[in-house]
Amino acid sequence: MKISLIYGGKSAEHDISILTAFSITKEVYYKYYEVEPIYITKSGKWLKGPILTGPISDHQLLIFKQSAEASFGADLNEQSYGVEIEPTSLKAEDAVIFPVLHGPNGEDGTVQGLFEVMNMPYVGTGVLASACGMDKIISKYLFQQVGIPQVPYVAVLKNEWLRDEEQVFMRCEGSLLYPMFIKPANMGSSVGISKAENRDELIAAIETALKFDRRIVVEQGIEAREIEVAVLGNGDIHTSVPGELIKSVDFYDYDSKYINNDVKLQIPALLSDEVSSQLREYAAGAFEVLDGSGLSRCDFFVTANDEIFINEVNTMPGFTQFSMYPLLWENTGLGYGDLVEELIQLALHRYEERQSYQMKSDE
Repeated sequence: MKISLIYGGKSAEHDISILTAFSITKEVYYKYYEVEPIYITKSGKWLKGPILTGPISDHQLLIFKQSAEASFGADLNEQSYGVEIEPTSLKAEDAVIFPVLHGPNGEDGTVQGLFEVMNMPYVGTGVLASACGMDKIISKYLFQQVGIPQVPYVAVLKNEWLRDEEQVFMRCEGSLLYPMFIKPANMGSSVGISKAENRDELIAAIETALKFDRRIVVEQGIEAREIEVAVLGNGDIHTSVPGELIKSVDFYDYDSKYINNDVKLQIPALLSDEVSSQLREYAAGAFEVLDGSGLSRCDFFVTANDEIFINEVNTMPGFTQFSMYPLLWENTGLGYGDLVEELIQLALHRYEERQSYQMKSDE
């Protein structure tokens, strides 16, 4: 079977996607699969690389090596490391698409819609779950419906801000206390997120977030640990042991996570059995209410009093060998290679299920 591994993309998380693709190519069970790398440039071109029949070695890097160099500043001609294709040319028999795209145009339902139109099996959540999971405002509404606790927040639209800034201040300062965290509604990996301690900083933070999205969220800041739980499955939902991001600063921005590598992980997190069990229950509930499939990572805040608040659900989490998601499963008893294989099988099972629904509707 052929795996079409799609990575790169137009979002701000382009480089993270490349690192994830590197890791997956090293762990695919090549006895059963061959890998077709598909690199999406920052300008949106789709480039097909040579088929891989084994783990990447130094002389096989080809498209991966050159695209990685390009992402870190080398002045390379895009055409020199791949053949430009139309996305629909990926349609093939005995093939599965493995998208490791992060952020907008990757995990927001848009590319998943393309795969659905192509009638191809693909790894990860579907259109609805991807779109809702990516959107911090919509996901908050859904979590509220199933009773998962959240920190207080205010949703702000760009038109509201342009029309009446004072009204936005009244809504935020009337229901939230400083510090506040301001986030684009549809962005991941801490892109566009700022902390505000006063109104001047709130103004700057809102302006920054609006550069990345027309809808933003202003959240109440709290003193809490950041705990994450990995989720795996389709209808049968499995959760990992919780892990903790050990903070040396108030919050991790993009540079802290991916450039300076300041993030430290504690797996499993040092929590009581009761809190761990509740976190896993909430993670499964969040995955279910989004109609998740394949994989997700659920991020939580846990206070000193063991209060739990869901932060967000990431439907295509970082997947390098050093990322939280695969490390959580490794500490739960599922290694990286087996995890990749499980995701492929979940994609195929979900595709077969959708096909059976279509057959019944045609009868």
